[in-house]
This record gives sequence, structure tokens and C-alpha cells, in this order.
Amino acid sequence: MTEHDLEIQTSGVALEATLLMPEAAVGIVVFAHGSGSSRFSVRNRRVARHLAEQGLATLLFDLLTPEESLIDERTRALRFDIALIGARMSGAVAWVAEAPPSRHLGIGLFGASTGAAAALIAAADQPGWVRAVVSRGGRPDLAGEALARVRAPTLLLVGGHDPEVIRLNEQAMARLCSPRQLLIVPGASHLFEEPGTLARVEAHAARWFLDHLREVPPEAG
Repeated sequence: MTEHDLEIQTSGVALEATLLMPEAAVGIVVFAHGSGSSRFSVRNRRVARHLAEQGLATLLFDLLTPEESLIDERTRALRFDIALIGARMSGAVAWVAEAPPSRHLGIGLFGASTGAAAALIAAADQPGWVRAVVSRGGRPDLAGEALARVRAPTLLLVGGHDPEVIRLNEQAMARLCSPRQLLIVPGASHLFEEPGTLARVEAHAARWFLDHLREVPPEAG
């Protein structure tokens, strides 16, 4: 397995990224982190490492530029700009679909918190490339009208001790038209900090992506 730090071009900006590439990868998963986080999210990096060990390449990238991150630290405005981060996630999908290391791989998206909305917007915008979506403790409801346009099979993972997010995920699931599943992880709170709960996320996500990413994706329309 190799790890590369690189820049990706999306929506007219260059964003810092980390690519994990196992030998003979069978697919690639692009991560969208939650509000106030970055590509260095400890939980997402742990999930990414697990997926890479299962043969899936992973791409973690910053949704904001360094300058925007400084502004967001003061104002907290950009982290909730769902249209902005959704467009950047969609652009990242296009980059992955065309970049030499990954253009032959089926693409999955993994979103946490507000990043789940960004992932679903990208799936709606790029139906020819995105083949699966997983949300961890996500806010898929924030994807709004894009939910009805998602065609990729979608797995929603929510902690059993996170009742409000369970309710919001149930609402979002009712608006999805794609194959979808809502799984409640027993004993988990919103951040899946309890012993063993993040391991369950890893196992469910790996199963979902491996089931849907093994085939070569069709050309984007």
C-alpha cells in the first residue's frame, strides 16, 4: 500500500488531499469530512485505513482552502455552506474519474456529519461515476432536493444513542429513490467514540463498498 499527498482541482480551487492506494485496488472511496474537520479527521483516517486494507483505494481531501479554513474558524460560516461543499465533492469525483491512478476504478463516497449531504449531492450530480454512498452519523437531510436524484445504493449508519439524527436520517431515507438501508449501531453516540462502535462502521462500510465497487464503472454521462 502506498500513501501520496497531492492536490486536487475542483470548482476552480486546489485542495490538499491524501491518497491511499493498495495493490490491485478494486475501487476507490472519496471521503467528505464533517463540519469543522479536515482530511486529518482521526475517525475518517481510521476508516480509510481499514478500507484500504480491504483493497479499496481512499481519497481524503480538505473541503476548504487554507485561507477559507481560517475564515471558517472565526465565523463558522463555510462549514455549513452545503452548496459549496457539495459542488467541491462533485468536482472531486470528476477529478478521481479522470486521474490516471484512479480512472479505472468504481467510485464510492463516504460522508460524515454535513459531509454526508455533500456526498449525496455529488452522487446526484455524477450518477455515471458514483456507484455507492455511505453516511456515518450524517445529515443526509441537508442534501435537500438532491436526495430524489441519487441513483447510487446508499447506506446510512447512525448511532443508537443519537435519536435526533436517527429521525433526520429516516426522513432523508424516505426521500431517496435509490436502493438504501438505514443501520443503527447499538451503543454508539453521534461521534462513534464508544469502544467497538467505529469498528462496526468500518465493517459495514467495507461490505457496502466491496459489494458495489468491484465492477468497472460506466462512462459518465
